[in-house]
Amino acid sequence: MANTELEKRKTTAAGTVTPAEEPSAEWGWHGSFPKGTLIAGVFTGLAMFVMLVGNHHGRTEDLWLIGIGLTTLAGVAWKIHKNRTSWRR
Repeated sequence: MANTELEKRKTTAAGTVTPAEEPSAEWGWHGSFPKGTLIAGVFTGLAMFVMLVGNHHGRTEDLWLIGIGLTTLAGVAWKIHKNRTSWRR
């Protein structure tokens, strides 16, 4: 059964991550880019719609571009919604 309590990161007295818990801490920063990921997702989704302009002979390419663009933007919207409501649990 899943535990609903948040796990705490093990840190040193200075507030840094211990290398025993996260070995990548020995060679540098190992975080994520939350804002960068969202910006890249929006850029990629919009780039799919820009690619609709071109010399397409059939509509199959257009359907794939629209589907991938909408799916990407829906994923970004879901992530933003999840981040905003996560503190309410």
